[in-house]
Amino acid sequence: MAKENKQKLQHFEWEGTNRKGQKVKGETSGPNLATVKAQLRKQGVQPGKVKKKSKPLISFGSGGKITSADITFFTRQMATMMKAGVPLVQSFDIVGEGVDNAALKELIAQVRDDVSAGNDFASALKKHPKHFDELFCNLVESGEQSGALEQMLDKVAVYKEKTEALRAKIKKAMMYPAVTLIIASVVTVILLVKVVPTFETMFKSFGSELPAPTQMVVAISEWTQAYWYVMLGIVVAFVVSLKQALARSPAFKDKFEAGLLKAPVFGDLLMKAAVARFARVLSTTFAAGVPLVEALDSVAGAVGNSVYRKAVLTVRDEVSQGQQMHFAMKATGVFPNMVVQMTSIGEESGALDSMLSKAADYFEDEVDNAVDGLTALMEPLVMSFLGVVIGGMIVAMYLPIFEMGKAI
Repeated sequence: MAKENKQKLQHFEWEGTNRKGQKVKGETSGPNLATVKAQLRKQGVQPGKVKKKSKPLISFGSGGKITSADITFFTRQMATMMKAGVPLVQSFDIVGEGVDNAALKELIAQVRDDVSAGNDFASALKKHPKHFDELFCNLVESGEQSGALEQMLDKVAVYKEKTEALRAKIKKAMMYPAVTLIIASVVTVILLVKVVPTFETMFKSFGSELPAPTQMVVAISEWTQAYWYVMLGIVVAFVVSLKQALARSPAFKDKFEAGLLKAPVFGDLLMKAAVARFARVLSTTFAAGVPLVEALDSVAGAVGNSVYRKAVLTVRDEVSQGQQMHFAMKATGVFPNMVVQMTSIGEESGALDSMLSKAADYFEDEVDNAVDGLTALMEPLVMSFLGVVIGGMIVAMYLPIFEMGKAI
């Protein structure tokens, strides 16, 4: 009932004078005009002109979407402000003023208003689960409870930056061959639909039988011209069906992700990325003082692959029953021996977070090297594909001309 009676926050623009008599202006949020003026007076500002902020009719540019990189930027800026000794609420104002993304600016304002109203930082973040996951909120909550919020924000910022860098590396590895194959497919279709029919008309005037390769290319061209919409429909239906199946069927998604780990070349890259996430997240949460069993719960949702998620949950169950973590990890059969050994050393020495951090650094470097190696491998493969497909079509089209030249 209390939530139903709570007034909706509105955004106001204000101008006034501070305690030194200097003119200041800014933006703030509140349920009504009187409350906003009262808030400004508490902050040492004598309000002059205060008016409700008008909303833009149309949003352009990057203002409509908040990305993971935006959240990483926000976290790093907040960590920097608080390490410099800037109060929490004032840090929101400073970071918000330096943001160009209108949606992120709005999100920061909402979190700031919640904190100004007396809520703790973690509770304010939990109201936005789309942008701040459970792990993020739990780490901030741990920092608030221990009285070391600035140090914890720095750890969260490092974790987000490492995660973002890892995601960018994987995207780079996937993007190059995907874009190249798409361009090659478009060029091939254009040749079949526009170029080959021109040659076909010319060949009919020869009145002689065409070579077998040329006949095959002409037949493919005629089929493509007649049924291109069928090909397009199949591709679109496959992509849409795959996205829907991944979104609606957890069982299918688990099998799909397990299959990706077995894919040649890419499977090894995804395995190293999952292990790097496991080590990085567990190192961050354990160093934050989160109990190991609870930390493993957070890790399970962050590894990004069903095989490793199930393995982490198995490890969590074993650890909760008194088993040492490195034994439980080894029993799953999915963690590299190097990670298991470093975990064992960390458990024996009491420096588990430090050893896991070193393991994370190692596997993040491994992902970087794998991406570079994959890119170097894909370049000759893609060039060979383009040479065989597109070059083969061109040669097939010129064969009748070459044969005619020989006959002359």
